[in-house]
Amino acid sequence: MLQNAMPALLLLALMVGLAFALKWARRRLPGAVGHSGPPMQVLSTLSLGPQQRVVTVQIGQGEDRVCLVLGVSAGSVNALHQMALPADLVDPAGPIVTPASGFAARLAQLTQSLKGPHAPR
Repeated sequence: MLQNAMPALLLLALMVGLAFALKWARRRLPGAVGHSGPPMQVLSTLSLGPQQRVVTVQIGQGEDRVCLVLGVSAGSVNALHQMALPADLVDPAGPIVTPASGFAARLAQLTQSLKGPHAPR
C-alpha cells in the first residue's frame, strides 16, 4: 500500500518545495516584484459608505509630483481631481499625513497653498 502512495507523496513534496522556492525567488530577485510606473504613495483615505471611498494619491517625485483625488467604489475607480503639488508643501523625509489630520484638513491645506498669499478669502 505504501509502495503505491510513495510516488504521489514525492510529487506532492516536490510541488510544495517548488512553491516555496518561487516565493523566495520572487522576493529576492531584482525586478521580479513591483510595478514599472512612477512611485505612488497614498496620502489619505475617507470612507463614504460600505464600499465607497475617496482616496488622495501622490504620483511621482520631486517637481513632477501630482496629487490625484480618486473615487473608489466596488466596481470602479474614477479620477475626481488632479493637481500639482507645490515643492514646499510636503517634506519627503517626514510622514505625508499625520493621524490627527484627515482628508478635509489636507484638502484645505492644499487649496490654501494653491490660492497664494494675496488671494481673497
